[in-house]
Amino acid sequence: MDLDPVAVSPTAKVLRTLEILQTRPGITADDLAQRLDVSDRAVRRYVAILREAGVPVESTRGRDGGYQLGRSLRPPPLMFTAAEALGLVMAVLDGHHAAADPDDPVGSALGKLIRSLPSHTGRQAALVREHARAVPDRRAARPDPTVTSLLVEAVANRRGVRLDYTTASGSLVDSQVDPWAIVVRHGCWYLLCLAHEADAARAYRIDRIDRVDILNVDIEPPDDLNPVIWLERQLGTGWKYATCVEFAAPYDRVKPYISPPMGQLEPSEDGANCVLRGSTNNPAMYAGEWLAAIPYPFHVRNGPELKQAVTDVARRMLQAVNEPNPKPRRASRTEPQRTGHS
Repeated sequence: MDLDPVAVSPTAKVLRTLEILQTRPGITADDLAQRLDVSDRAVRRYVAILREAGVPVESTRGRDGGYQLGRSLRPPPLMFTAAEALGLVMAVLDGHHAAADPDDPVGSALGKLIRSLPSHTGRQAALVREHARAVPDRRAARPDPTVTSLLVEAVANRRGVRLDYTTASGSLVDSQVDPWAIVVRHGCWYLLCLAHEADAARAYRIDRIDRVDILNVDIEPPDDLNPVIWLERQLGTGWKYATCVEFAAPYDRVKPYISPPMGQLEPSEDGANCVLRGSTNNPAMYAGEWLAAIPYPFHVRNGPELKQAVTDVARRMLQAVNEPNPKPRRASRTEPQRTGHS
């Protein structure tokens, strides 16, 4: 005999009601009934059950009335499905390799979260946290949470800030900026902003920001700003060594192999070839890791440092097939460094 699914699992409807109230305060009874696919009478019954369980559900009458959670000394219970809990634990492990360490702030917070879950949900999450191991990303650079929080607040409220920034060369810069957005890219956090002293847009690594003061100054980010695309393009310009490479292949074939930090790829006038213009701080990496991975003939038109790096890579490859017993040598200053552009 088929049973009414609502009669079989009223608890699920009650918990769903609580979840909706947490995410949509002030929701009307009609909207709540529509989201739960039940009658108004059933909504009132679910609200009554929550109140009996000690959850402070407040209601207001009138045109703009609705339901919302009131203040309580004890916050409403956390509700996760098994898939949500596992997905959260896996995401934390993927982004923070010390997530299994109870002495680490993220590891400690994750442990508290798992302990707050129902046993049938928390058990599998705890097993994943205990037995899964993540390899640290050597490029990752996690910023100070307090600094990050202040910058997020400034971005959200559109307020200018003054900050202390340590450049890659170790120089300390006191700068007033208009913060536009924050982007996380390959384990690094960037602040996209307008630097007043330079009167130019900048991408600052947040892990290099030591102090942040929010100013009583309103700012306005560009209307057409796409933070992710802007950062990718920014990372491919303004570096120490200029690069210009021409490929003996059309734009559409080369484009899939070009990442934004490599520079801007443009088709030639006749469309037969394409040209990549950019810059780099690490010509050896540019040649040995990026250009070497592109399966089309190319010619370095500009950039003596990149030309030398390509020559070094070519010589090393020829030695690999011509010298049966290669002799060990000292590391070269121009060898690729795994730190990349940023």
